[in-house]
Amino acid sequence: MKIVKGGYMDNYKFFSNKKCEYYPCHTDLEEINCLFCYCPLYLTDCSGNYTILDNGIKDCSNCTIPHDRNNYDYIIARLSEKIRRL
Repeated sequence: MKIVKGGYMDNYKFFSNKKCEYYPCHTDLEEINCLFCYCPLYLTDCSGNYTILDNGIKDCSNCTIPHDRNNYDYIIARLSEKIRRL
């Protein structure tokens, strides 16, 4: 078993489902993290590359925050912050 900083393995932070009918959902990433396929930050002001459509719906199709391997900790921190405010 490989131990990393903090004594935890980081394998749980990344999952890529190459058999998904929508894979790749973004063509501008070398590898896609499917762990957050539907972004848990959708209902927040996430600082992602999104637009609000005329009908009021948040369009996140140009955002890759949840699909970048390096953003797991950022997403968990934002969710934790949101939960603390409840």
